[in-house]
Amino acid sequence: MTSSSASSLSARPHALAAYGWDEYWAAEFAPYAAEGLLPGRVVRVDRGQCDVMTEDGVIRADTAFVTPHDPLRVICTGDWAAVEAAGNPRYVKAYLPRRTAFVRSTSSQRSEGQILAANVDHAVIAVSLAGEPDLGRIERFLALAWESGAQPLVVLTKADLVPDPDTLAYLVRDVETTAPGVQVLAVSSHTGEGTDVLAAIVSGGTSVLLGTSGAGKSTLANALLGEDVMDVQATREVDGKGRHTTTTRNLLALPGGGVLIDTPGLRGVGLFDAEAGVGQVFSEIEDHAADCRFHDCAHESEPGCAVLAAVADGSLPERRLESYRKLLRENQRIVAKTDARLRAELHRDWRLKAAQGRANYAAKRGGRG
Repeated sequence: MTSSSASSLSARPHALAAYGWDEYWAAEFAPYAAEGLLPGRVVRVDRGQCDVMTEDGVIRADTAFVTPHDPLRVICTGDWAAVEAAGNPRYVKAYLPRRTAFVRSTSSQRSEGQILAANVDHAVIAVSLAGEPDLGRIERFLALAWESGAQPLVVLTKADLVPDPDTLAYLVRDVETTAPGVQVLAVSSHTGEGTDVLAAIVSGGTSVLLGTSGAGKSTLANALLGEDVMDVQATREVDGKGRHTTTTRNLLALPGGGVLIDTPGLRGVGLFDAEAGVGQVFSEIEDHAADCRFHDCAHESEPGCAVLAAVADGSLPERRLESYRKLLRENQRIVAKTDARLRAELHRDWRLKAAQGRANYAAKRGGRG
C-alpha cells in the first residue's frame, strides 16, 4: 500500500463516528484492541443481553461478564463496550470508563442507585405544556442532570397548545427562574416550532431525553429523527398523563448529527447523592448563603441569615427556598442509607437537637413557675 493510500484510509471517518466514537475513545479502547476485541456502543439493554452497534453493524451480545452486584456498574445504554470478535453467543468482556452517568435512586427500600444512561453530553428534560409545568419536578430533574456531568436543557413540549404568545413567554420565563444557567426552549412537534433549534443543540454529542409519561418524548424523538421510529400513544384528556410507550432505553443516531437516548416515562425522580446538583439548581440561594453571618447557617431562624433576608425582601421566592430544603433533606436521607459514617453523624445531630429541645422546654416550664 502506498503512503498516499494509507493517508487516505487514515483520513476516513471511523464507522462508529456517527455514534460518538472519537480519538479519546480510541485511546481508551487501545488495550482491548490489542486483545482482538471489537469496539461498539450499547444501543439497548434487555434481560442480560444488549444490542451493540459495531463497525459490522448491530450485534446481540451477552452481558454475563459485566454484571456486578453494584447496580451502578452494570452495563447500560450509552456505554462503549469491548465485544468478542466471534462466538455464539458473543460476550461483552468489558466497558470503557464513563465520562458521565445519569443516576437516580430506585423505589426500592434499599435506596439503590439506578443508572439510566452513560456518556451523555446533554440531558434534555421534556415538560408538557398540556398542563401547568410542575416546577418542583423540573428542579429534581435538573439536580440529577447537573450531578451527572451533562448539560441540562429544558424543552417545553406541545407549545401549540398555548396559542397566546404572551402566555407562552410567561411560562418560559417561569421555568427559567427555576433553571439558572439552563436554556429553556418551547417546542411543538406538531407545528415544528423550535425543533430546528433543538436539533442543532443535540447534533453535537450524545443527548438523553427525560421526562414523565405523557411529556411528548417519543413524539419529540420522532421529530428529531425525521421519521416515526418511536411508538406514540394519545395522552389522556382527563389528567394529561400518557402511557409508557417507550419501555427500554434506546440509543439512536440522528440524521443531523449526534445521538439520542430515549427513555421510558419516569414516575419517580428520586435523588441519589446529588448534593452538588442541588446546589447548581439553586445557585442563587448558595450565592446568598455566602453572605450569611454563620458559615454553617441552616437558613431557618439564624440571625444574620442572608437567605432569609432575600426571602423577606422578595428577591428570593419562598417556594424556591422550600424546594431547596426539601431536596437537600431527601438527598441527605438517601446518602445516609448508604454511608454509615454520615448516618452516625445524623443520628448524633438528631440526639443533640432533641436534647436541646428538651432543655429549652424545661427552661420555659421553669420560667413559668
